[in-house]
Amino acid sequence: MVELWEKSRVYKIFRPYIDFCTRFSFRKIETVGPPPAFDGAVVIASNHTNTLMDPLVIMLPFPDGIVFGARADVFRRPGLARFFHNIKMVPLARRERELPEEVARNVQTFGEIDKALAHGIPFCLFPEGRHRTMHSLQPMRRGVAGIAFRSAAQRPTAIMPVGLDYSDWFHYRGVVRVWYGPLIDVNALAESIAAGEIDTDGRTAESARDACLQQLLYDKLSELIFFLPDDDKYEDRLAEVTAAKMLRPKFWRILQAIIGFPLFAICAVLSLPMWVPAECLCRWKIKDPAFQNTARFGVKMIGTPLFLIIWAVVFFLLLPWWAAAALLVLFIHSYSVFYDWTGLIRSLRRGEGIPLWK
Repeated sequence: MVELWEKSRVYKIFRPYIDFCTRFSFRKIETVGPPPAFDGAVVIASNHTNTLMDPLVIMLPFPDGIVFGARADVFRRPGLARFFHNIKMVPLARRERELPEEVARNVQTFGEIDKALAHGIPFCLFPEGRHRTMHSLQPMRRGVAGIAFRSAAQRPTAIMPVGLDYSDWFHYRGVVRVWYGPLIDVNALAESIAAGEIDTDGRTAESARDACLQQLLYDKLSELIFFLPDDDKYEDRLAEVTAAKMLRPKFWRILQAIIGFPLFAICAVLSLPMWVPAECLCRWKIKDPAFQNTARFGVKMIGTPLFLIIWAVVFFLLLPWWAAAALLVLFIHSYSVFYDWTGLIRSLRRGEGIPLWK
């Protein structure tokens, strides 16, 4: 089996197409600062709100790839487990959620992660432990600290905090902001704790070390996202901010909707074999709404090449070559145009999909 730090044949084939589909999943991807360079091992730690879309967005500026930690239960089917390994995903099990044998396998997984870090491949995980569609943060779990300090014991290691903000978690083709924050020097932090510069407050050195890094990472991430404290007033604050954004003039959006309707109608027909099953999946099969955009992404990735071939046969049999070629080019964009126009209407009606950080 190909090692995690190597590019498998599957990875080389799928990575450019996955990046293409990721970029087409958003109207705009805003990047704040390029990922900071570091001569050593890099552990990427991000907030987690949009399920699979989070790692897809984070890895865009890393052509050599990133190793990602994922829920262990998705690796239970051998075929899927091999595919996930080939695209640089590893299972990380939690005691309260996964099977005992999956938790026991964490030791092997940590070894694989350490080898990838030693070969210069960043490792990314979501230290909150689970996704949540809120503009806040859950407490950081100890896993990120354990991985980072184990690596720091062998080589220079830094944590790269990454903040993700989405204009809409539940509808396709929104805006996403990716903020690559300044690095946290794990070796320097470990030395400070060892030298007694940080109060352990009666805890063991390891426990104090992990807690210090968890709090530092929480503070850094809260600065990199549109952050609202998770307390009793969260919903009131969110409603206030959203209402203020809705006061913006609607004239240009109304004009866009009117002018763009003919194009929308054509694209709705061209992409109908894709958006209909996507919306059926979202409405009747997917229980967690946060997975809806992941489902639409999956339909985009599978459906585009399939229906491109089908439409090519139909168009070139029935139409002049130039008309067939034009419709095929339009088809490639039709899924995005369909969701752009419906998103525009939704923003006019309910104010949804407006970036709150602007």
